[in-house]
Amino acid sequence: MATLNVPPSPPYPRDDATHLYKAFKGFGCDTSAVINILAHRDATQRALIQQEYRAMYSEELTKRLVKELSGKLEEAILLWLQDPPGRDAEIVRQACTRGDARTVTEVICSRTPSQIQIFKQIYHARYGTYLEHDIEGLTSGDHKKLLLAYISIPRYEGLEFDRFMADNDAKALYKAGEKRLGTDEHTLIMVFSERNRAHLAAVASSYHSMYHKSLEKAVKSETSGMLEYGLLSILRCAENPGKYFAKVLHRAMKCLGTDDTTLIRVVVTRTELDMQYIKAEYHKKYKKTLNDAVSAETSGDYKAFLLALLGPKH
Repeated sequence: MATLNVPPSPPYPRDDATHLYKAFKGFGCDTSAVINILAHRDATQRALIQQEYRAMYSEELTKRLVKELSGKLEEAILLWLQDPPGRDAEIVRQACTRGDARTVTEVICSRTPSQIQIFKQIYHARYGTYLEHDIEGLTSGDHKKLLLAYISIPRYEGLEFDRFMADNDAKALYKAGEKRLGTDEHTLIMVFSERNRAHLAAVASSYHSMYHKSLEKAVKSETSGMLEYGLLSILRCAENPGKYFAKVLHRAMKCLGTDDTTLIRVVVTRTELDMQYIKAEYHKKYKKTLNDAVSAETSGDYKAFLLALLGPKH
């Protein structure tokens, strides 16, 4: 469930555009007004507001926001204004540019096949290069094989699965890992990249029933580095994406100095999808509300914007 709080009867996009223009007028920007509008509009409404603003003032809203805002608030609002596929394309492109394989892996391994195919098209249209080409340059070895397979192989997105096939995959994974000396990475990559989420969750259940050990622990013991991170990301998103992203957020805030890029990325990209589940999993695991954690690690208008996206504490 989403946490986006849209008014029951939101203003017309033209009215929102007018109010944003007024917020930019005069000495300094009325950032509270900007947040109150943009943090409470869905993707379609945000796109219409940008169209109206362009038509009325012969200026892109994003360019005006760059002039009026700064720092982490600017980064968060500009990312929020984009449609989800375009946003994913930009996140992955920026991560590739700075050599951040972890972020690329997180985004790819947590998206559905249809989401991946759409943002791949936007990626090529916007940046003039194929996502596959940038992954080739960024990654290596089995990690590269996993990502290239994951973005190219179509997978069923429904909830149905074949229990007999899931049992066979569990056996194949055991033979490829714990049963032998050394690891057959090819089999791990094949199963994790070709099977849909419901099936992979069933495989994990079968594995635990057959061998009295979680598939996650088996992956940790048989792999390492970015291949391990990619496999675990796929598995965790198949079993419980809310728990997966709760861990990502906790990791971003637990160290000395908050990883604001990760905090912004996860809050902005999950607000309209499953942030309610992420908040519930965060509170369950860390005995603290996500709102309180974010509030403690951020400040000012930046904090106000993220908390607006997260919705009420309870």
